[in-house]
Amino acid sequence: MYFDNLQIGMTVEISPAVISKEKMLAFAKDYDNIPLHTDEEYAKTTPFGKLIAPGVMSFMSVWAKYLEVDFFGEELLAGKSTKIEWLKPVFADDVLTGQATITNLIKRNEKNGLVEVTIEARNQNGVLVLKDVTEAIVKCKKTTNNLTNA
Repeated sequence: MYFDNLQIGMTVEISPAVISKEKMLAFAKDYDNIPLHTDEEYAKTTPFGKLIAPGVMSFMSVWAKYLEVDFFGEELLAGKSTKIEWLKPVFADDVLTGQATITNLIKRNEKNGLVEVTIEARNQNGVLVLKDVTEAIVKCKKTTNNLTNA
């Protein structure tokens, strides 16, 4: 969707993302290899009482589902930034659902604009576990000048 067609407050629902223990452990071993994510005995001694999913893995699981209903499609030029807040732990077998909302629009020039999308993800109990604010650069519609000679 072109920048010109987007409006603040537009929302899409994000399909459920299941955090499987196998994927959680594999991701942690490759990208976030700390005992809180990989060592079950250690995790039992923490305030969480069991392994928690790496935050980036939790976010990327939701992000992958967002891309299935993405606002921009082929009109996306580039991502600019993302800020993720992890609010509550995510555990193996949690099911995360979310909602993406356009929260800001800034026209940069005649070719593109900056779109802020806020994603909130909740677990199967309705608890808000993460919030992300992503900025993306999106194409504007090409305008044609239909001037005719009088």
